[in-house]
Amino acid sequence: MRHSWEQRMMVLACLSLPFWCFVDDATFFIKTEEILKTLIVIIGPTGIGKTALSLDVAESLGCPILSADSRQLYRDLPIGTAAPTAEEQARVKHYFVGQLGLEEYYSAARYEEACLQVIESEFAKHDALVLTGGSMLYVDAVCNGIDDIPTINEQTRQWMRERFEKEGLPALVEELRQLDPEYHAICDLQNPKRVVHALEICHQSGHTYTSFRVGVKKQRPFRILKIGLRRERDDLFARINARVGLMVEQGLLDEARRVLPYRHCNSLNTVGYKELFKHFDGDWELDFALDRMRKNTRVYAKKQMTWFNKDPEIHWFHPDNEAEIRNFIQNQTDYPC
Repeated sequence: MRHSWEQRMMVLACLSLPFWCFVDDATFFIKTEEILKTLIVIIGPTGIGKTALSLDVAESLGCPILSADSRQLYRDLPIGTAAPTAEEQARVKHYFVGQLGLEEYYSAARYEEACLQVIESEFAKHDALVLTGGSMLYVDAVCNGIDDIPTINEQTRQWMRERFEKEGLPALVEELRQLDPEYHAICDLQNPKRVVHALEICHQSGHTYTSFRVGVKKQRPFRILKIGLRRERDDLFARINARVGLMVEQGLLDEARRVLPYRHCNSLNTVGYKELFKHFDGDWELDFALDRMRKNTRVYAKKQMTWFNKDPEIHWFHPDNEAEIRNFIQNQTDYPC
């Protein structure tokens, strides 16, 4: 298929290129694809070493980092979420770190919208950006898009929260079976957040949650290069266990006590804080709570790996092989790294 001068100029204009970038029709698509900006996505389970690698790569490229961690968004949880330190944020500009109050509602859909706005703005200044984090839905929202699911209003959210506390999970699971049997068949019925959210959608919209889950991948006006990090299981688990001890040394218990009055917030439905709240309640000894924290973090890491392993677009590396990763980025993008 041949393309008119006007069609070629329209594409070049959209890519912010001058008219003299004209190429012949045979190589038109190849050339325009080559000059797309690149989002480098560095992912992997918690404790794998994403932060250190992302800092080095972003620093080399002279670009900011976009965090894809649903808990690092909250400003009162730096220790328990292993958020980038002040020194690390001074090295490289970060987005989506420490910007929300604990009571503020946020979702993957909101993250998708906000992150794409930042990407568009930063691509005006940089050829490449780094996005990193372990929140699977947040990464997926940016790379593939998220279904247009209605935002739940506070009235519905509060009503369903009260129903969950009063009626319990089994009653809500049965209600979900009646209102949306298709989603009931695939939902993690032991996860209150998933069950409650599906019912919120049903009641607020008058339609099933399933009707909104179309799963169509959205096209992005930039390249996406996914780099996955993985270690041997025993090595990863040892790092997770050690990191819990380091968090305690850094003041995790004091941080958890400060946020205890907000324990009802979804932001604190998080490994680490939930276990310590049990300790503060007198239900668990501290050593037992910390052991549970280690165990639940390992379980979460396994869930992350299960999710990421399903993505054929991820290129896998050991995090210690930084030179190999840098060479791969440079070969794929032509950006010095």
